[in-house]
Amino acid sequence: MIAAMDARTSSLDARAAALLAGDRRALARAITLVESTRPDHRDEAELLIERLLPHAGRSIRIGLSGVPGVGKSTFIEAFGLKLIAGGHRVAVLAVDPSSRRTGGSILGDKTRMTELARAEAAFIRPSPTGGTLGGVARRTRESIILCEAAGFDVVLVETVGVGQSETAVADMVDLFCLLLLPAAGDDLQGIKKGIVELAELLLVNKADGELKPKGLTAVGDYRAALRLLRPISAQWQPEVLAVSAVTGEGLDQAWAAIERHQAAMEASGEKAHRRAAQAQAALWTDLGDGMIAALRRRPAIADRIPEIEAAVAAGTMTSTAGARRLLGLFLGD
Repeated sequence: MIAAMDARTSSLDARAAALLAGDRRALARAITLVESTRPDHRDEAELLIERLLPHAGRSIRIGLSGVPGVGKSTFIEAFGLKLIAGGHRVAVLAVDPSSRRTGGSILGDKTRMTELARAEAAFIRPSPTGGTLGGVARRTRESIILCEAAGFDVVLVETVGVGQSETAVADMVDLFCLLLLPAAGDDLQGIKKGIVELAELLLVNKADGELKPKGLTAVGDYRAALRLLRPISAQWQPEVLAVSAVTGEGLDQAWAAIERHQAAMEASGEKAHRRAAQAQAALWTDLGDGMIAALRRRPAIADRIPEIEAAVAAGTMTSTAGARRLLGLFLGD
């Protein structure tokens, strides 16, 4: 027993040391560990995270979202290479949707960022959502901590796309950036208000060539639209900029805006306050997930789940009543 515990401690020490040294393979293996649903892996992952927490928290966490076709992957590659040229180390957590039928995921983001993937100062990790709403993977928060401990000072979290549920990424980053297409009018109406309200930086991508005039027009239209919305922070008025991931135009201005945002948040103490609130919210999310998992593991309850699900599906029981019945079984009422 003691020998097994010593071996486990030694393994954790080795994992932590390799990760703190910036070993990208060790980081990849650690993220695989935290994404595992095996109980023994979860225990080990929690111990590893606790060990690394004092070495985390010193990055700029940036969430990126946008409609399909807006060029998220192209932008991230160009932006990431620009940051690396400036001396930064960049981690990209790219989230792909999981199939509701098979649970599988294409995980193609890394293949679309080949140049960035080859850079020594970059780390790209595609992960499936695993059915998690909000456009982020179930363990994205823990993956961010691991990337920071490995020495990456900019962490980009790319969501699966735009929708009302995509706003969850804003609850785990320091700045939420929304990529837009170089057109306004109907497209402006089509963007969900909720996600625009949370965006602190809006970038009109593909503003080059024949689309540049439309891109500049879109910038003006979005700026006008933002005047009608209340900013999420008194310290920062959301900015709208035109960029081109192909030509590189506007990328320096985008980074300068991010630096201004961070300076304002840190000076006011809002960055620390926001991260504390995010950690507290994550506690209750994890608690809910843990309770559901524990409920499903109890044989007496697991045997009743198909019956209650069938009753709810047939319309003979409401979902509220079904949930209350399962909770009652769990609590022994």
